[in-house]
Amino acid sequence: MELVHPLVEAYAEKFSSPDDALFAKIQSETKAMHPHAHMLSSEIQGKMLSFLSKMIQPERILEIGSFTGYSALCLAEGLTDSGQLHTIELRPEDAATAQSNFSKSTRNKQIHLHVGNAKDIIPTLPFEWDLVFIDADKTGYIDYYEQIVPRLSKIGWIIADNVLFHGQVLESPISGKSAKAIQAFNEHVLADVRTEQVLLTIRDGLLLIKKKN
Repeated sequence: MELVHPLVEAYAEKFSSPDDALFAKIQSETKAMHPHAHMLSSEIQGKMLSFLSKMIQPERILEIGSFTGYSALCLAEGLTDSGQLHTIELRPEDAATAQSNFSKSTRNKQIHLHVGNAKDIIPTLPFEWDLVFIDADKTGYIDYYEQIVPRLSKIGWIIADNVLFHGQVLESPISGKSAKAIQAFNEHVLADVRTEQVLLTIRDGLLLIKKKN
């Protein structure tokens, strides 16, 4: 299902600030060379991640699902000067690409890449998180969420990607393991009395989640 009309997407891109040279290079190389380039955040989504990070000005960012590094670099734009971004990637090949892209950024020393299973790595990172971006295996979203919520800082936010899952969550009945997992995640967050949330219909859906005061 086409969630955003291509003409609307093109219009939005026209009236949004363009990516800088490094970001544009990652976009073009991923689209040209990666067999799963559809997993890459769009330029509009990347700009949104950058803006949210700049508004929050986080000291600690966690990203679950690095892919080729584009979204991490967008998020890193809002880091404080002493801040750190920790990003986790399961696939060694994508992690290597992401690390290469990070090395070309002025934020390189603030970005820490971890390779392996996020469920095992998250407990080893001794931080409270000001901003968390979840963009990994959809069946793991609820587990990641439950690991993260207790460790959100007072200003902490979670952004979960693909919460519309190509429109498949609108089907009745919902078919497909990942779509069912996303629907379960959305319902899980909605029922959580600890948090409040808003679902944004940007690209494949972003769910912004905040602990209640």
